[in-house]
Amino acid sequence: MSEVQVAARPLSALPAIERPVAARRRLRPSVLLPWVVPILVVLGWQWASSTGAISPSILPPPSRVLATADQLWTSGELQRHLLVSLRRILIGFTLGASIGLVLGFVVGLSTIAEGLVDRTLQMLRALPHLALVPLLIAAFGIGELPKIVLVMLGVIFPVYLNTVAGIRTVDPKLIQLGESYGLGRGARIRDIVVPGAMPMILTGIRYSLGVAWLTLVIAETIATSEGIGFLAQNGRDMLRSDRIVLAILLYAVAGLLADQITRLIEARVLRWNPHYRDGNR
Repeated sequence: MSEVQVAARPLSALPAIERPVAARRRLRPSVLLPWVVPILVVLGWQWASSTGAISPSILPPPSRVLATADQLWTSGELQRHLLVSLRRILIGFTLGASIGLVLGFVVGLSTIAEGLVDRTLQMLRALPHLALVPLLIAAFGIGELPKIVLVMLGVIFPVYLNTVAGIRTVDPKLIQLGESYGLGRGARIRDIVVPGAMPMILTGIRYSLGVAWLTLVIAETIATSEGIGFLAQNGRDMLRSDRIVLAILLYAVAGLLADQITRLIEARVLRWNPHYRDGNR
């Protein structure tokens, strides 16, 4: 009997052995459930702004923010700002994640490399990268480079730390088992170390994506004329709170989408792991 037929029949008409399975399918939370609270928040926000409980000059109603978004989208300005911010994130994140992965594997697989560079990296990690904004402006000017470098610096260390931790949590007995089967060092790294460390590596990548968007908020306040941050700055200068709120919402939606994409990648890459199967994490 197909799943469609089972789902279509009432529970009372199903054989006893099929009833628990159909009941679990029917009781599974809807994909719409996570949106209940956001929808209630938006409705409360609309009510509070419309009734004057919150001053519309401080927090404009969602209807006004949507009208502003529609206006900017029609003019093409919104797409331009979105593409600029996405470009900065993609370049900065790719560079930072690549550096973090390389350093993490080198330090995680070599005690000599750990002794040489780990302490220096830990000292650099202790520096708040957002505090480097004046130095980056002095070194690279106010163009695109300081913004990309700032995002890159925010990404490197979460990826590095989680990569090293993932490699060190691989069960040594599995590595010894690989040696007993005659696997060389390269094969052990490929078939044992990398799969074993992958959950921690992907966790670091997922966390670093959030840091990247947080960093971009600050980076796009550096004398910029494009990007979501400029949209917020422009709204402040023009006393347009609707533009400011729109920029905040765009950052939130972009961060959420990036997190969801990372979770889908986790579920795909780690489908052998029951904790990540079907996007459970």
